[in-house]
Amino acid sequence: MTDALIEIGRFEPAEADALGVIYYRAVHEGAAGAYDASQRHAWAPKAPSGSDWEARLWAQHTLVARDAGRPVGFMTLDAGGHIDLAFVDPDFQRRGVGGRLYDRLEALAMDAGLERLSSDASHLVRGFFEQRGWQVLREQRIERAGVTLTNFAMEKRLTDVGQG
Repeated sequence: MTDALIEIGRFEPAEADALGVIYYRAVHEGAAGAYDASQRHAWAPKAPSGSDWEARLWAQHTLVARDAGRPVGFMTLDAGGHIDLAFVDPDFQRRGVGGRLYDRLEALAMDAGLERLSSDASHLVRGFFEQRGWQVLREQRIERAGVTLTNFAMEKRLTDVGQG
């Protein structure tokens, strides 16, 4: 199901704290089936906010999905084609919001002449990316606050899109 009223646009600095709350909720509620409580707490001990968080969002091409002007999801792309953050509010998951954000981000990457996209994807995002032609390069184990988390180095070659 797609939510036709969702609009996709560029990040506005005033939205930084709202995006931090989406990040936190997506980790703690949306990822509850894939990561245990200690892993979710290590991943996101609190909702990110403040100047460092705003700078992280501002330093990348950050797209925001909005419902009636309220942020409900976001995705970031750096100049090298790395998707750093991809989060949707749990109340808006499985409604096409992530797909719409991704489609717009991939189009921007192609317009910029990028040859590939990369990401360190969680268990949940792995399937989302695989459905869009991404490949797993390797499983990774990272440690945060003394807790081991698993993610996947993934990539998608954009130069192969439409060929074959």
